[in-house]
Amino acid sequence: MAIKVRIPTPLRKLTNGKDEVIGEGKNVKELINNIETQYPGLKERICEEDGKIRRFVNIYVNDEDIRFKNSIDTELKDSDEVSIIPAIAGGKF
Repeated sequence: MAIKVRIPTPLRKLTNGKDEVIGEGKNVKELINNIETQYPGLKERICEEDGKIRRFVNIYVNDEDIRFKNSIDTELKDSDEVSIIPAIAGGKF
């Protein structure tokens, strides 16, 4: 099952500059573990030591935020698209 994963600019140094990679997994947790085997160091940038998604990292499956689904256990199917998006904070109004 091929899942397309969009990689944000700050993490592309770990994917040899690729903005998209292909991974496999029946859920987001398995997908992250799979892409970690291909691109070591990626998981520690996305997940806490306990495996939960870091507070300032957003993950979307087909444009839906996994925080409003089953979080890291959100199920995936062939041809899903996953986006990893670092949260942006700060600024002045």
